[in-house]
Formats: sequence, structure tokens, C-alpha cells
Amino acid sequence: MSTRLFLILSTILAAPAIAKDTSYVGSVEATGAPAEDGIARGTVFVDANRNSRLDVGEEGLADVMVSNGREVVVTGADGTYELPAYDDMNLFVTKPAGYATPVNEDLIPQFAYVHKIDGSPDLRFGGIEATGPLPGQVNFPLVEDDSARAGFECLAFGDTQPYSNKEIGYVRATAGDMLANRDMSDAECLIFQGDVMGDDLSLFPRFKRIVAVGDTPVYFVAGNHDLDFDAETDQHSFDTFRREWGPEYYAFEVGNVHFVVLDNVRYPCNGVDDHPFCAPDASTTYNGVISERQLVWLEAALANVPEDKLIVLNQHIPLQTFTDNTAAKHQTDNFAALAEIVGDRPALAMAGHTHTTESLLPGVSYEGWEENTGLAEAPFHQIVTGAVSGSWWAGDLNDQGVPHATQRLGAPRGYYQIEFDGSDYVDSFHAFGRDGDAQLHASFNTPRFRDWAEKIIAYADLYGVSDVLPPVTRNDLGDMYMLTSDDLADGTWVAVNVWNGSRDSTVSVRINGGEAMSGALTQPGEGEAKNRGPEFADPLALAQQSTQSDMTVRSAQGGDDTAGYRTWQGTEWVGVAGPFQSWMLTDNSAHLWRVDLPADLPIGMHVLTVETTDRHGRSYARDYPFEIVEDLPDPNWQAALFEDE
Repeated sequence: MSTRLFLILSTILAAPAIAKDTSYVGSVEATGAPAEDGIARGTVFVDANRNSRLDVGEEGLADVMVSNGREVVVTGADGTYELPAYDDMNLFVTKPAGYATPVNEDLIPQFAYVHKIDGSPDLRFGGIEATGPLPGQVNFPLVEDDSARAGFECLAFGDTQPYSNKEIGYVRATAGDMLANRDMSDAECLIFQGDVMGDDLSLFPRFKRIVAVGDTPVYFVAGNHDLDFDAETDQHSFDTFRREWGPEYYAFEVGNVHFVVLDNVRYPCNGVDDHPFCAPDASTTYNGVISERQLVWLEAALANVPEDKLIVLNQHIPLQTFTDNTAAKHQTDNFAALAEIVGDRPALAMAGHTHTTESLLPGVSYEGWEENTGLAEAPFHQIVTGAVSGSWWAGDLNDQGVPHATQRLGAPRGYYQIEFDGSDYVDSFHAFGRDGDAQLHASFNTPRFRDWAEKIIAYADLYGVSDVLPPVTRNDLGDMYMLTSDDLADGTWVAVNVWNGSRDSTVSVRINGGEAMSGALTQPGEGEAKNRGPEFADPLALAQQSTQSDMTVRSAQGGDDTAGYRTWQGTEWVGVAGPFQSWMLTDNSAHLWRVDLPADLPIGMHVLTVETTDRHGRSYARDYPFEIVEDLPDPNWQAALFEDE
């Protein structure tokens, strides 16, 4: 018996009901002679003695949803259910508010029985072993807790996406470190929004041990890098995910919130979906779409959910996204069908995939949405949660010893905190290694920057990772907070990146405490195309992404094995200190504001105060000292002054 399990069991009898009962370690009970009539049966029950078995005298729980992934039933007065059985299905209960399912030692909720009579085909990572016939009874134990309370929080993490044990270490140093040190008493769930892995599914066990330090139930969403890539059909594409976690789609309730997790990654899509990239003769790939089976399940399930409950949809590929606004593959084909099922219910959607933070409020619209998702405007609030891995763990190390990996729209790596109160919620983005009041950064878009950025962007477009010497590096940009009179005369503005900024955020700046100057959102979301290039870039983010010194690292001991660094499936970043690949650069952003500077600022020191107020009325500010000079001084050591010594 493990130390953790011993400590849990030793305190069970004395433990009162708490917000989340992570001491309840157990499993679904599958028992009895196989059913021969094609019907799945069992009982949802209150596990009074917490042994995961339906014992004499234990009461069944009525009106709880149980599903086979297609049909949905609610339990009878005695807690029993019956459902059609299929040879390959997930049989699962929707945890009701006020109750907890057992968890395993990795804090994975045990609410499902994965049934696959013949098991998986031969897969690289094993998939699911043959389960054989369905047991006569599949019983779902629950215990009472106070998760019916109105106020609680969940933390959402986009794309951790570790491709190697080295990158698993980065997950430990960021998400793991945060979870170990944060007050988790109000947290009811951790939701990982897909691409939990980076293709190497053998890393799942180590990952699960790391995030279990948060002592909070962990829920996984299936992403396109959690796939069994050697599966020949979509039926088997998430078999290893199902073995390591559970169902690809499911639901659970806390408070007045009905959480829905969907699988919108069809793999392979070739010969199935009507896109050129899904053509039978195209390279094997995935598509963003929700299967008809899931839509049938969801519609049946929501028929049992009160209209006032908040529906929180979780899927890996965004339903809509600014980042890939004209791409079908990276949005959800049949979002319109999903939105029709949700209807007028209060709803929030969260996704990952794009390695960006986006807060898309109802009514926001961008070019390409109607063509690629069936809806021209966002029907409800959608959050793209960014990525724990940022830009795929790329870039030089920060002061936590982890690649800075500044994200594609300029936000740092981080996670979302969603605080629920009934059917209302407040969303907050938190950057790793910074306090909660850190919500923005600001820099100056000068003629000097635009000339420099044009060279960096052109180089990245042409070369990518290369041994060709780049025309400029971040060193050539010089001091970004020193401006000349000519910079002001030729057009300079403050670029303010509000990491969780939305259409309803406001931004203003003051110089030396003077009158506030309002910022204009560079992408207002009124159906326009994406604005990109040096004028729409985030100078600070682009400078961080422009030069990677780690690419040049080489040692006598490690040679080629430790030269530079690796991302993705072993992709080498070795050679000159070049930029991120062009599609990763922040030459556009959905949450960037522009404030033009007056041309007559006097020579000398100044203080720029940047303030943003979010849609919840919370204000955040930061001061930036900067200088105005007539001419830029030599930035280097003035050796000439000491030549006579």
C-alpha cells in the first residue's frame, strides 16, 4: 500500500464532508455474470462504507444520468438503469452536484467503464486490452460532498504538450510548482484542454503523478496530440487516451454548472470530411468536427438539465478562433449544430489548440468564421486558454529555468482560473511566475522597431530554422524604452498587450500622471480580416521571439546530442541565434491596443502609466519609466574614454 493511500484510509472515518473529497479512493464496480440480452445494467448508489461495492443496505440514487455514449437515461427511484450495450463503448455516469465520484491515486475521477470486447488493434502505445463480454452489473459509487454549493473555482490549462521527459520536467516546474504552492481549497476541478501529451503517450503516467500534487480531481480533454496516430479509423484513435484517462466525451456537475467535455478531433479525417486536407490521397491528418453520435448524446443529456444551469463546453480545437480564423482544420466544422443544441442557455466554451489566449464575447466576428464554422458571430463567450507549453517550449530559459515560449498572440505562458457563483462566472488569466495583478505588458512601436521587425519577419518567412545569419537580432533593436525626437515625429505609439483582454476591456495610458489617453483595439472583431505586420505587432513579444541563444549551445561532452534544443517530435533548433518560425511570431494579436504618443514630448525621463479595466470591472495598472533623447547614445562600453590609462 502506498504512503498516500495509507494516510487517506487512516483518516477516512474522522474526515467530515468537504468541498472536494479527494480521500475517496475507489473505482467503478463491474460484477456478475455477463449479460446475454445486449443490455447494460447497474445501479448508481451512495457508497456508505466507501469500499466501491454495492453492499446490502446501501441506497440507490435516483434521477442520475447514465449513458453509453449514445443514449441517455436517468436512474429510477432505486438507482438502477438499463441501456443498450455496444461492443465498443464508454458506459458512464454524469456526476451530480452534491456528490463525488471516487478517484484513483492520480486524482482521476472514476465515473466510467471502458468496454471494448475485442480490445484495440495493434497500436504503438497499446490501446485498450480486450474486456470480453460486458459484466452483468456496472455500478457507479458516489459519496455525498458539498459540491452543490454555488461558489467554487476550476483551473483550466491549455496544451501542456510535452514531447519528451525533459519537457515533462518543464510541466513540473510550471503547472506542478504552481499547484503545489497555491491555495487549492476552493478548486473543484483541474481541466486540461487537450494536447495533454505531445504524441508520446508513454509519458501519461509521469504527467498524471505531477499534476496530482494539486490534490484536486483532474479532467482531461482529448487533443490531436493525444491520438494513437497508427489507428486506421477514428473508432480507435483515442484508445490509449481512454485507457489512461477514460471517455473521450462526458459530463459532470458542480454547483449550478453542467460541465461538458467533447471530442472534436476526427482522425483520420481522410475520405470522411469534405476538405482538401482530408482527401483520401492527402497526408493522414485530423479535422475539427463533433461526431453526430456526440450531438445525439448531448441533446439527450441536456433535456435533463435545468435551463438555468450554466453549460461549460470543453473541447480541444476551438469552436471559433481569431488565430486561425480562415482555417477549417483548426476550428469546428459543425459549431452551428452544437450552438443550436445549447440554444439560449447560459453558456461558456473553453478550448486550447492554438497556443494563444483569446476571449471572444458574444457578437464578435472575424473573416472566415461563417465559411468554416457555420456561424459568422460568436453566439456565446468562448475562451481559448493559451498553452502551458506556450510556443511549444521554445526559446531561451527564463529565471525559473524554463523556456519563455512567448505565445503566438504575445501572452506569456499561463492558465485560467474560472470562479463560479451559481450560473455566473469570472474568468482570470494567470501567468506562471507572476502575481495575479500582472495582466499586461506595454512597449513602444517606433519607426526603428518597424524597420527591424520587417527584417525579422522576412527572414523567418524565408528561412525558418537555419544556419543562415539573420539580418538582425534583438541586440540590433537596442533599448526599446528609449525614444528619439525623430521617433516621435515619424509616428510612435504604445502597444499594450492585455493577455486576457476582450472587446469589452478598456485601455488607457498617462504620461507623468497627465490626462488619460484611450487605446484603440487593433482587431475590433467586427467581421474584419486579420491585421498583421510590423504596424500590428507586439514589439516586446516579437523581440522575445526574435532571437534564441539556446540554438547556439554546443558542448564538448554532449556534441550533437545536446546541441541547441528540441521541440515537437525531435525537431532540432540548432545553428545561428534565429527567431521562432514565422507562424509563431506576434505580428498580430486579438488583444493588442494602440495609443499614439504626442510628437512634442520633451527630452528627459518620463513615466508611462498603463491601465486596463476588464469586462468584470477589475482594473490593473503598471508603470514604465522611459527616456526621450535627441540621439541614441552608443549602448556599449565607452572604451575610448580609457585608452590613455
